[in-house]
Amino acid sequence: MRIWHVTAIVALLTTATSIASAQPPRASRAAIARAADSLAESALRRGPVAALSIAVVRGADTIVMKGYGSADLENDVPATTQTVFRIGSITKQFTSAAVMRLVEQGKIGLDDDVTKYIPNYATHGRRILVRHLLNHTSGIPSYTDVGAAFGRRARLDLAHDSLLAIVRDDSLQFEPGTHFYYNNTGYYMLGMIIERVTGKPYGDHVRETLFGPLGLASTVYCSSAPLIKHRAHGYDRASTGLVNTEFLSMNLPYAAGSLCSTAGDLVAWTRALHAGRVVNAASLTAMTTPVKLPSGRPMTYGFGLGVDTLGSHRRVAHGGGINGFISHLAHYPDDSLTIAVLANTAPAPSDRIAENIARVAFGMPLRAAPERPADLPVAVEERTRVAGNYRITWPDGSRRNVRVFASGEQLMLQIEGQPATRLMKQSAANSFAVAGQPGRIMFDITNGAATGFVVDRGARPMEAVRVP
Repeated sequence: MRIWHVTAIVALLTTATSIASAQPPRASRAAIARAADSLAESALRRGPVAALSIAVVRGADTIVMKGYGSADLENDVPATTQTVFRIGSITKQFTSAAVMRLVEQGKIGLDDDVTKYIPNYATHGRRILVRHLLNHTSGIPSYTDVGAAFGRRARLDLAHDSLLAIVRDDSLQFEPGTHFYYNNTGYYMLGMIIERVTGKPYGDHVRETLFGPLGLASTVYCSSAPLIKHRAHGYDRASTGLVNTEFLSMNLPYAAGSLCSTAGDLVAWTRALHAGRVVNAASLTAMTTPVKLPSGRPMTYGFGLGVDTLGSHRRVAHGGGINGFISHLAHYPDDSLTIAVLANTAPAPSDRIAENIARVAFGMPLRAAPERPADLPVAVEERTRVAGNYRITWPDGSRRNVRVFASGEQLMLQIEGQPATRLMKQSAANSFAVAGQPGRIMFDITNGAATGFVVDRGARPMEAVRVP
């Protein structure tokens, strides 16, 4: 089954960052609108994708606000600007903002131990802080990564304690604050903290403090039972075409991924957030400042938001994937450009469409297939620095031993039970590609030696730590 995840990560880590010596002229609104139409129609045809909704706003100008395809294939309901989609992990920035508002009010402390609010959670003798939940550095296993243990419960309306019980007794993946692992459990717990502090259900709190005051009339806590006007159906791709997606109790994503919205509402939300109408300047800075790890590894994630650049253009973005839906929301603060792309099919190229619309707006070439990785010489000191034994945490929560070793002038990686593969050095420091495989590996270096590495293959990053 599919589970909600961050689809922003691959876009954030693979975006080209070369800066042209002369900036190209800004694209006309007509050119941007034509590009959005072309990209959407291509995705619907080639995907196939049932429906897309796209919003593009630059400054005060709404360039695109449009639905494409079918919100409900069985009843021939076309997608419109009013179509409501599940937004998956884009929910996390709403949760983050709600927490930061409570921090501003003195009701939550970023350095509070989580057991202050969830006393019965087993921290295994470690101190896990609220900020660790916000930036995915808690080390708590993600309940969506435990395979069948979660799959058996996917249709159940579990209470909070029952949901946390899936991972409560598992050991932490690393010392809190030392590594990054994208984690739905942490954001689920943030929802519980909001409820504990405010005395209101998470959905009621965000409706009363965020959706209502900001006029986000189509943004809702997306429970399965209530009637939600203009709600899209979700679809998966199969060998025979599109099929209805698997049922998922929307109690389970909760504060990590249970919101629904429209493309227009998401653009309005983003612009309100960056205009200071949601949280104060200090809180927004915290949300958009990447976490700093002890290893010094460059990161692109703050509190519920990813931060990077597209060429010379600063970007704040996040994606979301949940059963039958893929979404992407990006804001370019220096260019006053905001783009939302929502799809009711999984998989769908929502992130690539959003990026290519921005590329057209900035006069940059479109992003097509992933770029061919570099294959630079690996210096002997670099081979020595990273060679050693590691233990990697697999997406299902299992762990495997990994050996990195030199073979002549080449650097090799061997996962337990698999043949060795060659690592190809990339231009970024301590970054490698695996020959013949997608994704990148980046080593954490401390005091001249690798302490671990992260593997990014376009979905959930996998962490590895060095072992004797």
